[in-house]
Amino acid sequence: MAKRSSLYIRIVEGKNLPAKDITGSSDPYCIVKVDNEPILRTATVWKTLCPFWGEEYQVHLPPTFHAVAFYVMDEDALSRDDVIGKVCLTRDTLASHPKGFSGWTHLTEVDPDEEVQGEIHLRLEVRPGARACRLRCSVLEARDLAPKDRNGASDPFVRVRYKGRTQETSIVKKSCYPRWNETFEFELEEGATEVLCVETWDWDLVSRNDFLGKVVIDIQRLQVAQPEEGWFRLQPDQTKSRRHDEGNLGSLQLEVRLRDEMVLPSSCYQPLVQLLCHEVKLGMQGPGQLISLIEETTSTECRQDVATNLLKLFLGQGLAKDFLDLLFQLELSRTSETNTLFRSNSLASKSMESFLKVAGMQYLHGVLGPIINKVFEEKKYVELDPSKVEVKDVGCSGLHRPQTEAEVLEQSAQTLRAHLGALLSALSRSVRACPAVVRATFRQLFRRVRERFPGAQHENVPFIAVTSFLCLRFFSPAIMSPKLFHLRERHADARTSRTLLLLAKAVQNVGNMDTPASRAKEAWMEPLQPTVRQGVAQLKDFITKLVDIEEKDELDLQRTLSLQAPPVKEGPLFIHRTKGKGPLMSSSFKKLYFFLTTEALSFAKTPSSKCVNELNQWLSALRKVSINNTGLLGSYHPGIFRGDKWSCCHQKEKTGQGCDKTRSRVTLQEWNDPLDHDLEAQLIYRHLLGVEAMLWERHRELSRGAEAGTVPASPGEAPKDSLAQLLRVLQDLREAHSSSPAGSLPSEPNCLLELQT
Repeated sequence: MAKRSSLYIRIVEGKNLPAKDITGSSDPYCIVKVDNEPILRTATVWKTLCPFWGEEYQVHLPPTFHAVAFYVMDEDALSRDDVIGKVCLTRDTLASHPKGFSGWTHLTEVDPDEEVQGEIHLRLEVRPGARACRLRCSVLEARDLAPKDRNGASDPFVRVRYKGRTQETSIVKKSCYPRWNETFEFELEEGATEVLCVETWDWDLVSRNDFLGKVVIDIQRLQVAQPEEGWFRLQPDQTKSRRHDEGNLGSLQLEVRLRDEMVLPSSCYQPLVQLLCHEVKLGMQGPGQLISLIEETTSTECRQDVATNLLKLFLGQGLAKDFLDLLFQLELSRTSETNTLFRSNSLASKSMESFLKVAGMQYLHGVLGPIINKVFEEKKYVELDPSKVEVKDVGCSGLHRPQTEAEVLEQSAQTLRAHLGALLSALSRSVRACPAVVRATFRQLFRRVRERFPGAQHENVPFIAVTSFLCLRFFSPAIMSPKLFHLRERHADARTSRTLLLLAKAVQNVGNMDTPASRAKEAWMEPLQPTVRQGVAQLKDFITKLVDIEEKDELDLQRTLSLQAPPVKEGPLFIHRTKGKGPLMSSSFKKLYFFLTTEALSFAKTPSSKCVNELNQWLSALRKVSINNTGLLGSYHPGIFRGDKWSCCHQKEKTGQGCDKTRSRVTLQEWNDPLDHDLEAQLIYRHLLGVEAMLWERHRELSRGAEAGTVPASPGEAPKDSLAQLLRVLQDLREAHSSSPAGSLPSEPNCLLELQT
């Protein structure tokens, strides 16, 4: 049994932020930290005091984390970024909101004495003496201290205080992983109630020392002649009175939801997985149609999560295509109007959205990436709506003349026609690049729709069914929000956003097969009609080739792809050259392009493709592929061995034990993450447990109907049998959870003593 914790984070917007620039505005962005480890950074929104981000993230993190903090920063090009304020949510706060923390909260001032991190290793002992007992405190080492100096390190020393007496360790220069191994003694009086305070400081020559954290220990818990030792988490100094400035720094709107799951061994979930897989394999001929029942009992607000969990479960079982095919048939069976087909937020629509992101994201990047990059690089002013046209001056210096509205509209139409044409051409050439499982799924969709709506009058309906997912729910959202699909590192500015929106509208018109209804919505899109009509023909030809994949071809393509481990991450990294003893200069680094798969980490001198890369994404990817590494080291050196010592802890032995422990850290959830079958099964179980009452009610209805003879039994099995099996499986899983030892949270760090707070 293992406990898994995850956070859903949505950073919505900010308001009433203070102006940090001389222009009377700010350039705000957010940094998210979990226990002082930066994990996320939003895009910068330029020149505003009321920024909108709308960015969503899912992160997996150790169950022992303490707090998540949101820092609002102001980006500066020539100096260090300014800190505007922060919001801190503790684990206890999040746990007290089962449905999640949502709403506006005031930013508070960032106090340097509260921004602490790291742990300190202490040994404490009460020794008997001739007149009185003596308290012996050994300060051994510390790790992961906050860097306070410009060189990215600190000059730490420790100050030990007891009953007015203060003793200090030596100063360790330029290290966040210092080792002291110094011991101090204090005389104890019988019945003393004072506490021992161990403070860590960063020494500065010309300015005041910086506080790095402290540990306060209740010595009454110490026993004579029983030394105790452990790592203690450094705590902030909360003795100072805080300034009452809430509201003066603005507010931040957040949505944060903590989810803790106790995952059982795989064998416990096998009955549930086998039952669901059996239902999918039987399809519409199944006796109980559990998938249909799950859809009926799933509320709108949690339908996306349920769809994603089911999709990943069946993807791991090799049944994703069959699962989606069953959902297609279920939706087609209750649809009579072609113009409403797959337009609602049904389980089929949500599952297909998740499927395309899981299986087709790399394909999307290959098709859309160059077009999106070109739009960002050109930064042209594009507008087709006459009511929104901005007339500007054109011409060389001294010969400026106003550009007419007609010229703006014509140039905009030319630009959009070029982008749309390039996109459609890239799409037409991408048939072989599309993953085999995606092509096979679209083949099933195309066939089912054509069977449901035969006849010449419905000739375009199968094509529109495919484009409703490929264009309207996949390509168009990626065009409008390229950062959310990892096509760009930053959000587009206002001008580029307008170009992307108009391009997405054109793609939607092509995806709707240029119907009169789509043309009537915005008549000012008429200049693009020739390209749209040509695009419809190109798109139909593309779909015809896309769905023309036989079972043998599908198996061959899947076999070929299975021999190649898919990349988890790829892109440029700067590698430090360890040769030489001089200071780190730009020439000490070499740029290489790395490719991380679940099997290996390789590199080349030049890239084969362009990809968005950030440090936290690389760290997250490396942690994911190493999670099952049986040879994982227990400790490591976070620095480099330069000259004759490690830069982090100053140890001189190159092969010596690391100064920091290897621990479970935060990972970002991505669509290409390795599948976690047990977690997906647990999430499905938890959802079914939430709707168990409705499942029982449905079971009673079927039982009464069978007794009255109004519910005909399927050959060999009654319709209620699969539902009865599901209810028994839920009961068994509930008992397995209750009988398993409670997943007590491991303490981190290992503290043997109770801290005085």
